[in-house]
Amino acid sequence: MGVLHLVSRSPGESLALAQCLERAGASDAVLLLEGGVYAAIKDSVLAPKLAGSMQCVTIHALAPDLRARGIAAEEVIAGVVLIEYEGFVELSILHNPIISWS
Repeated sequence: MGVLHLVSRSPGESLALAQCLERAGASDAVLLLEGGVYAAIKDSVLAPKLAGSMQCVTIHALAPDLRARGIAAEEVIAGVVLIEYEGFVELSILHNPIISWS
């Protein structure tokens, strides 16, 4: 498998996700966690770019972080895979290396 990209900052406070998506390649996965889950909202600033990148990159969002911020699953962009902590562990096992973006 490819690289696991961890994005923990919201699009409003960091360019991390935009930079990550520019560099992510086929077979890579992106995990939005902590404040990064705000990018998964349908009307977020990066929603079009995020949706467009799903053709070659798998996008995941950590469900507990969505819930902690009051974001319902219905508000999330179609195609973003919601995962629990167990899924985070699985992604970590399947991907090497792991890069954190901030």
